Amino acid sequence: MDTYGAILCALWAAAAAGMAWHCAELARQITYVTLADGRRQERRLPLAFRLMLPLAPNVTPHFRGPGFESSRDTIRRRIVAAGYEGLLSEVEFMALRVLFPLIPGVLWVLFAAVAVAHSPFPFVRNMIVPICVMGPLWFFAYPGLWLRRALRRRHHTVSRALPFALDLLTLSVEAGMDFMTAIQRLTERRRVDALGEELIRVIREIQVGKTRREALRDMSRRVDLPDLRSVVNALVQADELGVSIGSILRIQADQMRLRRFERAEKLANESPVKMLGPLLLFIFPAVFLVLLGPILLRLFQQGF
Repeated sequence: MDTYGAILCALWAAAAAGMAWHCAELARQITYVTLADGRRQERRLPLAFRLMLPLAPNVTPHFRGPGFESSRDTIRRRIVAAGYEGLLSEVEFMALRVLFPLIPGVLWVLFAAVAVAHSPFPFVRNMIVPICVMGPLWFFAYPGLWLRRALRRRHHTVSRALPFALDLLTLSVEAGMDFMTAIQRLTERRRVDALGEELIRVIREIQVGKTRREALRDMSRRVDLPDLRSVVNALVQADELGVSIGSILRIQADQMRLRRFERAEKLANESPVKMLGPLLLFIFPAVFLVLLGPILLRLFQQGF
């Protein structure tokens, strides 16, 4: 029996070591997205996604039917807007939403059931069902939460870069430079960020035959950001009506800066409300323990 136990422990240790080595290799891997001009930009999927993606082909055929066409289009737009086009397809994302509850979720249920059943606290054993259900539900929601967080992060990057880019474009156009030449000069001189990636794609689409209006409108639909959409609509209308693009760019830059200040004021006004939670949960109990802790300890030592 001892021999079998030792062999079993050795096999479990080998399996754990192999899994740890595989996770370490995946964590070291660097993935890239290819920009429209051929340059590569580093962009990584979460480690949990990379662990589950080799299993996705077993599930993806079920999501290629016409019944999931609307869901595929919605997820595809969000993946493109988040900047992960080419790294993750819509059917792979839908497969991940199935695989996460099935594999990590089932492991959670097994380990949680064993841990809760052997807990010395009765109230924890009474919570076995909510604890076991909570894990698969969170694993099911995790891909969607990650995609929304990635989309918000990219939108925030574009919103921060947009006023400065409009200022540079305004200066270039008012100095006599053509609008498309100004965009190309802007992408060459600035660090490539989310807005720069989209502008590079606009330039390449125009070079392969798209009109400037179509390329700008496609960028607006692809990014799906209200601030960028308003700028693109103004530029398209100026192009259609023959209005000076320089004046439109200056007006849009002032509006973007004003909106940025308004968002900053809104966040500043919301900060006291957001600080109430940490204040009540951590600071007040800490002050209570520091001030009254020695008194309570002496009372308990004296038998109260």
